[in-house]
Amino acid sequence: MTKIDIISGFLGAGKTTFIKQLLREAIAGEKVVLIENEFGEIGIDGGFLKDAGIEIREMNSGCICCSLVGDFGRSLKEVLTKYQPDRVIIEPSGVGKLSDVMKAVRDVASEIEVMLNSAVTVVDVNKCRMYMKNFGEFFNNQIDNAGTIVLSRTDIAAADKVQAAVEMLREHNAAANIVTTPCGQLTGAQLLEIIEKKDDMAEELMQEAREYRQHEHHHHDHGEEECGCHDHGHHHHHDHDEEEECGCHDHGHEHHHHDHGEEECGCHDHGHERHHHGHDEECGCHDHEHHDHHHDHDHGENCTCGCHDHDHHDHHHADEVFTSWGRENVSAISREKLEAVLHELAYSRKYGEVLRAKGMIPGEKEGIWLHFDLVPEQVEIREGIPDYTGKLCVIGANLDEEGLEAAFKA
Repeated sequence: MTKIDIISGFLGAGKTTFIKQLLREAIAGEKVVLIENEFGEIGIDGGFLKDAGIEIREMNSGCICCSLVGDFGRSLKEVLTKYQPDRVIIEPSGVGKLSDVMKAVRDVASEIEVMLNSAVTVVDVNKCRMYMKNFGEFFNNQIDNAGTIVLSRTDIAAADKVQAAVEMLREHNAAANIVTTPCGQLTGAQLLEIIEKKDDMAEELMQEAREYRQHEHHHHDHGEEECGCHDHGHHHHHDHDEEEECGCHDHGHEHHHHDHGEEECGCHDHGHERHHHGHDEECGCHDHEHHDHHHDHDHGENCTCGCHDHDHHDHHHADEVFTSWGRENVSAISREKLEAVLHELAYSRKYGEVLRAKGMIPGEKEGIWLHFDLVPEQVEIREGIPDYTGKLCVIGANLDEEGLEAAFKA
């Protein structure tokens, strides 16, 4: 099936430079048709030039370059049928509406085996505000419909100008990947991956948080690994040996030396704290007061996992308990400062209860980025290649977002 990529943007934004990098570094081995589409009056009166035609301009390095005018859909089908390419890159005219091009491709896809692979808009960071103000109908349409927005000339623009552009673009498109790293610092393969795959760091980390909590509640054995059970919404990690005190309290007296094997615990909770038992046993703990048990996990009526309700919904899915906080276009930071911030996230509750954090941020050395991963009481920082934008995400409960914002500022 032929992939179709649309690379839009106003005249002079840098579309051709972006396309050449893809052709040279990412898809050189593919059979590619590059279409320069002259839409004429499309987007102004919604029509096409009447005279349809396909003009083949040049053919080199396995790439067929042509211009389509008139009935774009019919001409596109002719190109696809004649050349049967692996990929088609469409470069619309600057004043073309991206939504119109996307519709034309989808119409063709209903008749021929092609897929709309990506929709990219290249924006000159220095002209973003002006174009949005003066050419809103066309410029905003290109922004609204893009899956990826590439900010060009960020290498010569002030940091506050880049940030202002990102914020304006986000008002129109909350979901697109916004590339703020100069394309010259990225490889063609990276650019191709960016436009083909939606980057949703928050969702990926939330999924990891779900798996982390599920592991804590269902796969710990109270032996050498950490229990991970939560007491009243907090992470209390106990190393339970078979001969240690269980810690279960019944009216102030302690039950010692429980064999957390397959026997019933027999501990009773008479309005006091509920405690944690191994997941191979049947806990048998009972609450004889008026505390309702809200077991929201799907363990069945005969669940013997030992999970308890500590007056909070500790056993909800992660996305019911935790929220995400993230930032993009994050400025360069020193390794020392990043280490200090991450240490506080991992080993304290200064910014809330943090379960997971990840990020890629420019370092102080040019071309060297700091990539980090964090779980409670464990931090990894490594040097890596530039990413398409400096970005980070924190998953946790009761997060101090203002504090996090200040902590990660350069």
